[in-house]
Amino acid sequence: MNTKLRIGNYLAIAFMLFALFFGAGNLIFPAQLGQLSGDNLTPAIIGFLATGVGLPFLGIMAMGFSGKNNLQELASRVHPIYGLAFTALLYLTIGPFFAAPRTGTVAYEVGIAPYVSDGAHSTVLLIFTGVFFLITLLFSLFPSKIVDNIGKFLAPALVILLLVLLAVAFFNPMGSIQSPDETYQSAAFFTGFIEGYNTMDALAALVFGIIIINVIKGFGITNNNQILSAVTKIGLTSTALLAIIYVGISYLGATSVTELGVFDNGGPVLSGAASHYFGTFGAILLAAIIILACLTTAIGLVTANAEYFHSLIPAIGYKPFVFFFSILTFVVANFGLENIISYSVPVLMFLYPLAMVLVLLTFVSPIFNHSRLVYIPTIAVTFLFSIIDGLVALYGSLELELPEWLDVLVETLGDVLPLYAEGLGWLIPAAVVAVIMIIIAKVKD
Repeated sequence: MNTKLRIGNYLAIAFMLFALFFGAGNLIFPAQLGQLSGDNLTPAIIGFLATGVGLPFLGIMAMGFSGKNNLQELASRVHPIYGLAFTALLYLTIGPFFAAPRTGTVAYEVGIAPYVSDGAHSTVLLIFTGVFFLITLLFSLFPSKIVDNIGKFLAPALVILLLVLLAVAFFNPMGSIQSPDETYQSAAFFTGFIEGYNTMDALAALVFGIIIINVIKGFGITNNNQILSAVTKIGLTSTALLAIIYVGISYLGATSVTELGVFDNGGPVLSGAASHYFGTFGAILLAAIIILACLTTAIGLVTANAEYFHSLIPAIGYKPFVFFFSILTFVVANFGLENIISYSVPVLMFLYPLAMVLVLLTFVSPIFNHSRLVYIPTIAVTFLFSIIDGLVALYGSLELELPEWLDVLVETLGDVLPLYAEGLGWLIPAAVVAVIMIIIAKVKD
């Protein structure tokens, strides 16, 4: 059996991973960041790349480094019940509740909505998402074809389409970069860092990492060191592509303000840029970019959810789960993009710190022999801060004032904890607890 991957195999899997990552939010959020950050684009995009590229790469590496068969096994280092709850919530977040429906709604909003009359949006959205998720369902029913269908065709086409638009924008910018919006006037790095959460790629990496590892094993590679080496090369290639395109889209957004104005989200930025440079052809090009990007991500998310919940409930087959999640995703998509984004923020503020801490603990875990004495207190402290941040974000999404007790708590934490105002109040307490518990665990050994 062949135990070496050829360059063509590496590229096919890397393109597949890129396509699984690159979907709805990856197009609209960097464009919005570029528009709002203005002259502070550099620190803002560095922060965005930290969570939008760096964390996904670490997530992929963590799954390869851990040697675990799936995310639930890894999260169960904390406790089996935590492993099940965390994994199920993460899958549902990047699946039918938020990320997967967003793929259909962004594809519609940017590629189709500009040509639909105001009164017909709900009907056309229903038809479009029906077709979109029917295609998703058909691809997801045959996951063994995933490399051929995504890695070798859809992803390279997507990269080519994007690079054409971004190259033209780079050599012929629409205008000069303007002053930053008030949200990016100070702490632009941290604002970009939190904005990177919206891609959901760090969460998805913990799921897609297993898909990649299984594909690598399918080529006959079983040695753990060889698997980790392959995962590293594939992860670097795909995330480097992500970084290049993020920088390009954010630059496009930053130079679009004088020509297009400032928008509430990045969708109209891309649409306006395509029309500016290519006219009618630009609109068609953009629609193709959006639909390909979102479709490939939707396929990956539905496939991953169906496989995971089939493993939890073997009595229900993989294909019934594909039908169930495709239909559920279609239903949620028709609540509209604005609602999906609004209600995803509190969940992301809750999940992201937990995911980041789990990934970081994975790399140092051999030092303390994977002891729960370290995992449980560190995750517990992070969990408390995540609950608070999630609640604050929920009240913000609902446009409600914080209750007095929560307002006082937030103000107090902001006064005593570094980085709390930047959304990273959990970082130092989690690090301190982890270091203390690692020392205790080493002493006990």
